[in-house]
Amino acid sequence: MRVIRKYANRRLYDTTDSRYVTLEDIRQLVVDQEPFRVEDSKSGEDLTRNILLQIITEQENREESQHSPLFTNQVLQQLIRFYGDNMQHSMSTYLEQSITTFMEQQKILRQQMQKVMNVSPMQAGNPMELMRKVAEQNLMLWKQFSGQQRPPHDDQE
Repeated sequence: MRVIRKYANRRLYDTTDSRYVTLEDIRQLVVDQEPFRVEDSKSGEDLTRNILLQIITEQENREESQHSPLFTNQVLQQLIRFYGDNMQHSMSTYLEQSITTFMEQQKILRQQMQKVMNVSPMQAGNPMELMRKVAEQNLMLWKQFSGQQRPPHDDQE
């Protein structure tokens, strides 16, 4: 695993490539799915999460971006409401599973679209069937999440 050290002057040093790096370089490691850890140069404390949050903040605040922010004000407010709530851990798990499922579905959809683009219409699979399967997976994930959150049954009724 690649180790990035953060120094007191806030500079980041990639110990694998023996060079200073920027947040953009670390963002590229994430995009490339390369495992890494950011640690304090003196204490060895894991700072990876803090750096990832900085990267998200930078991405969300980019004015030159042609895309709208990933997190709207409403989404951010809803997320903030979960902090300290007894469902905070459940929400964290749900978000992680949802994003993982979404990424897997995107990969499959891209593969299917590539397949459709590369073969004749008679050989291609049914794109509507693929979309139906994606919707079923999303519904199943939601049902699993909401089923875990039901209050215990009161047998005295």
